[in-house]
Amino acid sequence: MKVLHVEAGMHLYGGARQVVYLLSGLQQQGVESILVCPNGSAVGQAASEAGIVVHEMPMGGDLDLALIWRLRRIIQQQQPDLVHLHSRRGADILGGLAAWMSGVKIVLSRRVDNPESPLVVKWKYRLYDRVIAISQGIAAVLQQEGLPTQKLVCVRSAVDVEAFQQACDMNGFRKQFKLADDALVMGVVAQLIPRKGHRYLLQAMQQLVREFPTLRLLIFGKGPLKEELKGQIVAMKLQQHVIMAGFRKDLPTMLPCLDLLVHPALMEGLGIALLQGASAGLPIVAVDAGGMPEVVEDGVNGFLVPAGSVEALGDALHRLLVDEPLRRQMGESGREKMRRSFSGEQMVEGNLRVYRDLL
Repeated sequence: MKVLHVEAGMHLYGGARQVVYLLSGLQQQGVESILVCPNGSAVGQAASEAGIVVHEMPMGGDLDLALIWRLRRIIQQQQPDLVHLHSRRGADILGGLAAWMSGVKIVLSRRVDNPESPLVVKWKYRLYDRVIAISQGIAAVLQQEGLPTQKLVCVRSAVDVEAFQQACDMNGFRKQFKLADDALVMGVVAQLIPRKGHRYLLQAMQQLVREFPTLRLLIFGKGPLKEELKGQIVAMKLQQHVIMAGFRKDLPTMLPCLDLLVHPALMEGLGIALLQGASAGLPIVAVDAGGMPEVVEDGVNGFLVPAGSVEALGDALHRLLVDEPLRRQMGESGREKMRRSFSGEQMVEGNLRVYRDLL
């Protein structure tokens, strides 16, 4: 079986990292995989390092109509059994048109729960033979918008649990971020964009630091809100408590050093950072929206709060900050949940079942 994959993202964020996991797993199953991605992308480099054949090309987004012909040329050259589209930014519709014009079966992975109009769903999804939702939350949105049930399959994203089992170098960690020995350390891992909800977390921090003067928040990630968030931190007088840690490739060594993970996103298809945090044994406070409840069981491996509620977010964080045994208990529950329900093997096998069913 030969599968041509299309990923339009430049960076190795959650969705692109899932593509690399999938390609590596399919390779172990004897599936020939080819990745088409933008020139100079991090996902292309990672896939190439994993031994995957990579074709790079310009990808200019939804208005880059010439992408249809560039992709069609690759499809005709490679003659895959099917095409698997992994992202938006032109790859979904334009990639679907290229594959449809080539007469190849088409699979689309849907990783976000952003609503689309029923009219868009009616016409856009006619292109695809199967749509893979990475969470039940996303699948429910698609069903509500009118996607035929027979086209829809849920295959959850995966996490390399063992990669986050590394022992924490606490001395090095504290030195790097200038943390006191008695500091309580929370982390948030997300792009710096509005829907990730950083503003609500900063508001909750204003209240929490009054009771927990040693509390520190590490904000991991990059994005267009970086300078705005820096300004908010100064305006709220949180400079001593909030650290902009930037985009990190060494999260497997960072996360085990935290006391808890918080994810205040207003919407989230699933949340790869949640999978990573749970694998590292962290209790999690997240929002009761999208696919997040599939990762965080309220009262079991963390707490779920309403989107945008500063008070509920602060209360949930307070419950964990005052109770170290509860943090440990929930952290262990989360790690077991990842091993049980979010393994790479399950994700690869789920995608492979979709391919075999179509072919």
